Amino acid sequence: MIYRFTIISDEAEGFMREIKIDADAKFLELHKLILESCGYKDDQLTSFTICENGWEKGQEITLQEMDTDLDEDSYIMADTELSEFLEDEKQHMLYTFDPLADRVFFIELSEIITGKSLKTGKVSRSYGEAPEQTLDFDEMFARNPIVETSILDDDDSMFGDEIDNEEIDFEGLDISDGEPNW
Repeated sequence: MIYRFTIISDEAEGFMREIKIDADAKFLELHKLILESCGYKDDQLTSFTICENGWEKGQEITLQEMDTDLDEDSYIMADTELSEFLEDEKQHMLYTFDPLADRVFFIELSEIITGKSLKTGKVSRSYGEAPEQTLDFDEMFARNPIVETSILDDDDSMFGDEIDNEEIDFEGLDISDGEPNW
């Protein structure tokens, strides 16, 4: 079985990646394909978060073992198969690529192709430039000191945990064999 994922960003207009990967592949392989497709270094403590009921955060799959609550199961990318958590088309995940700023890609399991398999995953479509991998907070605050006082003083986070389902619309993303049609 093959999974076809569509990946978008709320930071980079026109950015889209499509990845096809075997359902039995590990999350680590998907992680590496995302990094490769964006030209990112593999030097961040990235993670996947399985979403429930739209974009509500659920189980996290981390790059490395984290000291977590012993009452809660922990999952590592290298040990966890995609099919262990993903089984339905239109299922959503978040991929945290910049953990210090809590910046994410929005991922949808767009299609499940049964009766076929892939030895290795591949980036099947790539549109637009990926956002910068990490934010340089010193540079950002030097250019816009208002951000430092107005945004970070509220809750010490630049990006809230709430995601408005109205803002993330995979249905409106019409992809043909040519250029994207947004």
